Amino acid sequence: MTDFPSDYEERVYAGVLGKVIAVYLGRPFEGWRFERIQAELGDITGYVNHRTDLALKNHLLVVTDDDISGTFMFPRALRDHGAEPTSAQIGETWLNEIAEGQSVLWWGGVGNSTEHTAYLHLKDGVRAPDSGSIARNGVVVAEQVGAQIFVEGFAMTRPGDPEAAAELAERAARVSHDGESIHAARVVAALVSGAFTETDMERLLDTAVALIPKDSLIHRVIADVREWTAADEDWKTTRARIDARYGYDSYGGNCHVVPNHATVIHAVARSGGAFLPAMTVVNTSGWDTDSNAGDVGAICGVFGGLAGIDGAGPDYRGPVADRMYLPSTDGGSTVTDVAREALTLARHGRAWAGQPERDLTKNGARFHFSLPGSVQGFTVLSGTARVHNPGGRLAVEPTTPAVTVATPTFIPPEARAMPIYGLIASPTLYSGQTVRARLRVGTGVEVRPVVGHYADDGDTLSWVEGPAAAGDEIRWTVPDLGGQPVTYVGLRATGAVELESLTWDGTPTLTLTRPATAGTGHGTPADAMWRRAWVKTVDRWDPHWPEPFRIVQNRGTGLLVQGERGWRDYTVHADVTPHLAEAAGLAVRVQGLTRYYALRLAGRDRVEMLRHDTVLASRDFPWEYGATYRLAVRAAGTRLTASVDDEVVFDLDDDALTCGGVALLVTQGRAATQSVRITPIPVEETS
Repeated sequence: MTDFPSDYEERVYAGVLGKVIAVYLGRPFEGWRFERIQAELGDITGYVNHRTDLALKNHLLVVTDDDISGTFMFPRALRDHGAEPTSAQIGETWLNEIAEGQSVLWWGGVGNSTEHTAYLHLKDGVRAPDSGSIARNGVVVAEQVGAQIFVEGFAMTRPGDPEAAAELAERAARVSHDGESIHAARVVAALVSGAFTETDMERLLDTAVALIPKDSLIHRVIADVREWTAADEDWKTTRARIDARYGYDSYGGNCHVVPNHATVIHAVARSGGAFLPAMTVVNTSGWDTDSNAGDVGAICGVFGGLAGIDGAGPDYRGPVADRMYLPSTDGGSTVTDVAREALTLARHGRAWAGQPERDLTKNGARFHFSLPGSVQGFTVLSGTARVHNPGGRLAVEPTTPAVTVATPTFIPPEARAMPIYGLIASPTLYSGQTVRARLRVGTGVEVRPVVGHYADDGDTLSWVEGPAAAGDEIRWTVPDLGGQPVTYVGLRATGAVELESLTWDGTPTLTLTRPATAGTGHGTPADAMWRRAWVKTVDRWDPHWPEPFRIVQNRGTGLLVQGERGWRDYTVHADVTPHLAEAAGLAVRVQGLTRYYALRLAGRDRVEMLRHDTVLASRDFPWEYGATYRLAVRAAGTRLTASVDDEVVFDLDDDALTCGGVALLVTQGRAATQSVRITPIPVEETS
């Protein structure tokens, strides 16, 4: 395309940041009516989560929320299925990434939560778009708000092409919705896409509304709201008109699209795309405040760029520090940041548009600070300092003799009891991996790498320091932490320092089991952090049994997953004791619930190598309930070598999955494991 935006990555970053900030703004009073907001909060001009005098939905600022999780998790369909995924393929991404009852969606029940209803259809074998159709679910369920709140991530991969964005958004929206919700999703996606290149909000609205049927209700809603906005000097007059004609009282279900879409259009039209006034209108108006604000934040973020957010008045960016959570079955991708997710979307957008790649990651660094003002989750954890980005690096300017600055790699202490939407995650950094950093250090300043992990009591953090930086470089292998997950990584400095980049890669050298300090099992807390480092998709994994891993799945196959996508070539060993079970085993290169390789004992008479539910190889192998078998899989490049009790049973090639974590697996029954051991394979042995 000839008009590809020259500042594309920065505008995607602003769009993701706008969405995240807006959701955090609106989440504490989600569902409140305008009158209550006015009485208890007044006009919304900044974060209100600090108001502990009020019964808010949350007082923590950085929270899990379906509006964020779905928006930036569902576009993983582009990674797994290509640039133009079908509705059915996006539905497959739902099944791969969503942990039932735990992540991404509001689990309100069939006929009550549109997304939960669609998910259960998908799980039962109904393919999208039938899973979200009016024919299957009825008008009221199909026309709730969810379609428009999950599409901005897709739209950011179609810069300057509103029609292409609307088409992609429709395919995504039809997994769970139909009818007027689809029209609303098309409009939101078109507004996000067009905001990359259009400079006039009225023209952008004209473009977006032209992409839906003229006889649709959403078309009429938009026309009315724009007419009222132009006529009414006071935005609250227009809000009252929306309430009178299109309010919740007129539409069924828990959260119908029509009132909320009207609120989104009002905020965008009234503000002309300016971030602060748009946030005030959309949040003060009430109803589904975090969802509506998220739509508006993404649109205005792209439209006005970072300058529009930074110049909006309150310090929206500082308290957030780019932090966000995307809880899914790919637990190593849960703890993330706005810059990381923005560049992921931007890579998809460049590939779709046929544009050359633009690498802003400084040779693949996880933390690179290349996007303007980004701090990628780094905050002060001890001492005091100013932490900011003066241009492509993280500047730490202490005002105390020593300061610790770090970013989360796992569930931080304040997020352990996350309100409403659960936080499931695996760490991103592990013992045995080597942390590398590039610095600018002043004379006489000592800088050391640090990692934080939960102490034996599970409530406080312990810190481990590495050696002092040698010149402008740090290279440090994280030591064995006794089975406790790494929760933070960062720096401890005695003076001013600038961090150019920080990263790690490769597979850890690691044994996963119950930490020795956790006792024999009886009385181990169910929420012990070493347990929470596993993504649990089995029916039971109770803490009180003597085995660290006694897992039970009543129907179908369940996985207990840990690791992340940076793991490529490694060998994993585990003892597996199947009890009354159809199958039990060990999985590698796990990328969710439907993307993994598994070595399993099955049917009491065979051993199999699978790619999810496709049998790649099988052979006779009688096995017994209650007997323990040593399973191992070596994944090196495309070669998979599997053994049972040190005897190679399979040696095959498959190139479908190149990376991912590990899992214990059980099908309809019970299995037990004492430990899982992971060791990397040297690069020279992978070819």
